Amino acid sequence: MSWTAGYVAEIDYTHGYYRELNPLLMGFAALHAGVRCELPEGLRYLELGFGQGLSLNIHAAALAGEFWGVDLNPSHAAQAKEMARASGSRLQIYDASFEAFAARGDLPQFDVIGLHGVWSWISPANRALLTEFIGRQLATGGIVYLSYNTMPGWSAAAPLRELLSLHARDGQGSALGIVERIDASVAFAQALHDAGALYFKANPAVADRLKQLQGQSRHYLAHEYFNADWEPMPFARLHAAMDDARLSFVGSAHILDHIEAIQISAEGRALLAKQSHPVMRETVRDYLVNQQFRRDLFVRGPRRLTATQRMAALRGLRFALCTMPGAVALKAKSALGEVQLSEAIYRPLMHAIQRLTAQQQAQAVPGATAPRLVFPTLGQLEDDLRRTAPAVNTVQLLQALAVLVGLGHLALAQSPERCASAQARCDRLNAWIVAQAIDGGEITHLASPATGGGIALSRLEQLLMLAATKGLQTPALQANFIWEMLQSRGQRLLKQGQPLESAQDHLDELLAQARAFEQNRKAVLAQLGVRLGEISG
Repeated sequence: MSWTAGYVAEIDYTHGYYRELNPLLMGFAALHAGVRCELPEGLRYLELGFGQGLSLNIHAAALAGEFWGVDLNPSHAAQAKEMARASGSRLQIYDASFEAFAARGDLPQFDVIGLHGVWSWISPANRALLTEFIGRQLATGGIVYLSYNTMPGWSAAAPLRELLSLHARDGQGSALGIVERIDASVAFAQALHDAGALYFKANPAVADRLKQLQGQSRHYLAHEYFNADWEPMPFARLHAAMDDARLSFVGSAHILDHIEAIQISAEGRALLAKQSHPVMRETVRDYLVNQQFRRDLFVRGPRRLTATQRMAALRGLRFALCTMPGAVALKAKSALGEVQLSEAIYRPLMHAIQRLTAQQQAQAVPGATAPRLVFPTLGQLEDDLRRTAPAVNTVQLLQALAVLVGLGHLALAQSPERCASAQARCDRLNAWIVAQAIDGGEITHLASPATGGGIALSRLEQLLMLAATKGLQTPALQANFIWEMLQSRGQRLLKQGQPLESAQDHLDELLAQARAFEQNRKAVLAQLGVRLGEISG
């Protein structure tokens, strides 16, 4: 067996940011499920299989603690180390197999262990090794995030994945590179579809999936479909493995999964309510929503809270607005389709968060150009809404907060002291990321000391921030700056999938984007502490 152990290493993984790996979000999900999860001030955090290391680096910059990461791919480790040097984070990076890393004698007990996109794509032997490792190295009271492909959602498409993998391995010359093998395998599957294969006729959703594959990043497809090992695991089997490690299931890290009213029919909820065993309940739920990908949290030594204790803990949580209220469409996509959210509940709540945040940040450092990052608690929001929207009760408020967090319009926020301690690291990391965007970087998140995590910004939005740091404060000046940058690199913008042609078309589009950024993003980013340190070059 080669050093890759069957895992694709010929092509790097995508530069994705995965917010469920944020310990603040893990803590909220656990608390929402009725389990206390108080992570220490200087937590010890480990990510197993960190890919390009973006999530790990953002969290190491934006949170206090000691951060560790291990990944099999040396290129990934080198990229992650470069980011860590830029930010100055306390981050220890290792490129090693899980077996070699687990054998180290200098590892501490970790408060958080995260595995995203790992469990389903490694061998049974490596899963057994990680189960033993987690059982040994997770601290009492610690939490594990584990995402994986599951059934029944993968049942129809699993044969397509097997076909693609088989064709890449045996159906063409080994001299081809991984991208060429992927292209040839996808083309072969399409030819099989076009030949009238009854498999695709019996599974029309798989035919749609095949069509989507053709436009997806080959970096993503290589790691999703073409590893030697792959197994979508039912929840019951994963639960048994974590039980062997003496961990207890808490709930989903994906907050929208907690809101059954928008995910499951009334008949389904009635059936679900009759399931007293947690394994049976989660299994029934997976069938009700045809679950394909789970994001589970497990805790060593969970402390169940009473309803009173739970609400008292929730009232102390702080919330930060990540989207301007006027830019939020009151709709949510769920297993039931598109769900309409109540205008009478969600609008007053978002405006209350916006108003209280502005007031608190202005009062914290009067007249300062960079206000101290202070955010309202749930308790303060309750008090405000009693005056401004008395029809909104606490149950509705809590559900609306959870939905907005799940949709990414809100985030959990840190204390002002923790925000302040993380600001300089985030500034430096953000400067490094934006420097990559100058030539067309693939990273689409910057670090926020407020949320302890990443905030999505396109390459164009990053370049608008860069323009502002150079003293170009109007949308027109910013548009000209970016157009000159694109021209010098022979790059063009796409609009509705088509490249723009003339200089005027580019300037018009850039001006429109700059005005939208000024109106919809600038103020929110300032409140979240998303800014740039000095960019060299």
